[in-house]
Amino acid sequence: MPLKHNNGQPVSPEKFEQTLEELIAQFHALSSFPSNVRGTWVHEGTRYQDELLRISVDVEDNEANQEFFVYFKATLMERFEQIDIYIASYPVNIV
Repeated sequence: MPLKHNNGQPVSPEKFEQTLEELIAQFHALSSFPSNVRGTWVHEGTRYQDELLRISVDVEDNEANQEFFVYFKATLMERFEQIDIYIASYPVNIV
């Protein structure tokens, strides 16, 4: 999750809390990584430098969960005023 909007203004802490609470309500668990992730990306010729909070949610790979994240991405893009939000999905074996 971006710590700043694309215009450089900080994201309000309430937006992070709301997002975390929604994920916990849906999946009953999550992990966040306390150190910031730095990212650089280019969109339509404009270069963006991001500082991000990384969140991990390990869930079953099924259609319902995939659908949740497709819709949640749209919610996050609006909430954090972003052009795009990076969400990765891959198989995980939990032992």
